[in-house]
Amino acid sequence: MRDYYHIKINLPGGIASPGYLKDILSAAWNANVRKVRFGSRQQLLMTVHYEDMRFLESDFKNLGIFYEVNTDRRPNIVSSYCGEEVFRTGQWLNASEYHSVLDSFDFQPGLKVNISDSNQSFTPFFTGNLNFISSPEPHFWYLYVRLKQTNTVFKWDGLIYTNEIGRLSKALEECMLEEGLNEENALKSAVGERIRYVFQPSQQELELPSFSLPYYEGFNRYESRTWLGLYRRDEEFTIEFLLDVCALCLKTRVGEICSTPWKSLVIKGIEDQYREAWSNILGKHNINVRHAANELAWQTEDHNGDGAELKNELIRYFSKNDTRTFGLCFGIQTRPKSEVFGSVLIRKRPLLRIGQLPLFSVYDLYYTENFNPNSRAQVLFERGLFKIHLPAQLERLCRRFNNQRSRDTLKTMLSEPDEAKAAVKTAKTVHQCPDCLTIYDPEYGDVLGDIPPGTAFEDLPASYCCPTCDSGKAVFLAVEFTRPSNLEPA
Repeated sequence: MRDYYHIKINLPGGIASPGYLKDILSAAWNANVRKVRFGSRQQLLMTVHYEDMRFLESDFKNLGIFYEVNTDRRPNIVSSYCGEEVFRTGQWLNASEYHSVLDSFDFQPGLKVNISDSNQSFTPFFTGNLNFISSPEPHFWYLYVRLKQTNTVFKWDGLIYTNEIGRLSKALEECMLEEGLNEENALKSAVGERIRYVFQPSQQELELPSFSLPYYEGFNRYESRTWLGLYRRDEEFTIEFLLDVCALCLKTRVGEICSTPWKSLVIKGIEDQYREAWSNILGKHNINVRHAANELAWQTEDHNGDGAELKNELIRYFSKNDTRTFGLCFGIQTRPKSEVFGSVLIRKRPLLRIGQLPLFSVYDLYYTENFNPNSRAQVLFERGLFKIHLPAQLERLCRRFNNQRSRDTLKTMLSEPDEAKAAVKTAKTVHQCPDCLTIYDPEYGDVLGDIPPGTAFEDLPASYCCPTCDSGKAVFLAVEFTRPSNLEPA
């Protein structure tokens, strides 16, 4: 018999009313639960001792609360509502539109469903099986389908009307889960035969924003009010604190509490007259709301202490070495079939086993195409790293990202003004190390590596390494070497 049970309660769209959350937390308190967590799909998680389960189950039954025990057959609907208004303002997407989408679901989805504003980068776009993304046309959405247990994503024909999202999702789920359809054309044909729904042709392709994770902790102003972001280093919130939060929300007419995919909370609509009351609650429970930005950009698996421990070790290394991580987010995966969101992915892999028990593990380091966390294409950076070597290689990957961003910025600057183009002359192609920006120029060779002048890059031995940072020849990038025309010899 299990000593403890993992309980999951879905909060559709990451939205919970203070009264509803208060009822859940009160039932958990009666079952001797003292801390809860919020998952990467914006769900509420708790761990309950087996002797207390009967009390929790009885209370949840009386309250009509749907929950799952040690499973996730009904994944939560993820939405970008938690960042609506506070991180961006859309042309047509607002609170009522999100609620219309969520109200269109009259069933608990068995597929992962994501509802995303195309203009934000706070929540992921493609981590679901059904990914609805707002289009430029008011009240219409793109749909990108990711087949279960695959990285295959395809675009659905036409833009889907807001009120049809629930019906279409249900039809897709029936075809994919009940009929086992796992091919694009067969799926589209089967859904077309099953239902008729409102859509319109897509006039343009989806354009996603570049990734930039906003700082989401502490008190922040928007419009004439304040929002509060709450993050906990150990990803745990005490029930006592959350009950006080719910009580103050009810007292001050704050109607919603939002969970985020970063396992944090956002409370919107705090009026100026109640700002001190919120500060007092944070003081009462000793809640710090000023963590470093590079600590907030991490996602670990739910119910996983190993991932959280590794995250904290890497953050300490970054802080000690003052590593720049702006523009990146990190995911740690310790279980084979779990999913995490990140532009840099750290995967733990068993190397030796005794039966099913891992005896020794190593780490593989990946980054997504163009370091965009919404890309499904992943590039291997280093494989088979010991844990002791992981921080330094991760820092090296951060430098590669920063160097790539610098090159892209410089390229844009040189290509924009016509007068600048006229003043620059392309001289030749050279090869550059992506980690330290050292250039190999065949005109000069490599004195430190005993490579004579005139040796083409292609003729370098396969074992050639960067003389500055020892990166291998295979990672060097071909770049155009340019110089101002006024530096040309007369």
